[in-house]
Amino acid sequence: MIPRPGRGTKGAAKEAAMHYAYAVQGNRLVPHDPDRDLGEALWIDLIQPSDAEMDRLRDLGVPLPDLAEMEEIELSNRLYRENGLDYMTAVLPGETAGGDRSSMPVTFILSADRLVTVRHHSPRPFLTFPTRAERSTLGCGGPDRLFAGLMEEIIARQADILEGSGRVLDQTTAGIFERSAAAASSDRLQAALQGVGREAETMARVRLALLTIERILAFYTATIDDRPEADRLRPVIRAQMRDVQALEVHADFLGSRVSLAVDTTLGMINLQQNNTARILSVIAALFLPPTLIASIYGMNFTTMPELDKPWGYPLALAMMGAATLGTWLFLRWKHWL
Repeated sequence: MIPRPGRGTKGAAKEAAMHYAYAVQGNRLVPHDPDRDLGEALWIDLIQPSDAEMDRLRDLGVPLPDLAEMEEIELSNRLYRENGLDYMTAVLPGETAGGDRSSMPVTFILSADRLVTVRHHSPRPFLTFPTRAERSTLGCGGPDRLFAGLMEEIIARQADILEGSGRVLDQTTAGIFERSAAAASSDRLQAALQGVGREAETMARVRLALLTIERILAFYTATIDDRPEADRLRPVIRAQMRDVQALEVHADFLGSRVSLAVDTTLGMINLQQNNTARILSVIAALFLPPTLIASIYGMNFTTMPELDKPWGYPLALAMMGAATLGTWLFLRWKHWL
């Protein structure tokens, strides 16, 4: 049993296979003493549990699902009650051990004595919640209160992610719609398109997380009457359901902004390509009349009278220049330049 050290935002990627355990001291969540029985811990947080850890939890009466079982998408595999234990699985965004962003399942196992969480990556709330569990709405005085506080932290994290995506979209769309955007380089527009795509992927992960969280809260609400503090838990869970639904609406709004930003960026790229094609067409049109004149006098027929005249060459050059100038003036008059 390893106490959780202080971590920054990048520390999540360095968590190896291990577990953390916490107990309540006063009104605060503190690391559980490694010398004491693990069964006395209020919250056991397992990251990539080993076979030995799974056996240890099984001895405590808490069988753990493996990763394959956690990844099953059927509701019956993600939300169920077995031997007095509630198994609830959500898909949350976080970081893998290699530092890559990913959405992976996290299983919450709730009993009358403790909360057990099983995960294979590092969502941020699991790093931040232990230090401020006492500041949650119901505190951390029991497994149900601890579960409600952890869900509150997870929901707040999804809101933070959506806020960050909204700020990135504000900056990106401002750059796309500004007056000089039409003259922006293709590299800049491509970077904007890639940035919008990354935010779209982030929002897709948040939407999946909100969907699974909403299902967990609905399952918890259906069994809340069996909890000893049902009257205190019910309004908190209802408030969390409203927060999740509001975030889903906001995610839909951001999704429409992503679609608009993508369409606008692609439109700017098409305008650039059209401008390039128009410039090439104008250049070809300017040189077409001189090319025609040069082709005529390049035929070298014997009866062409200008071939033996001293002014034939200057006349041909003058005709070619006049034809080019006339074409240019015509294109300007038509506002094609």
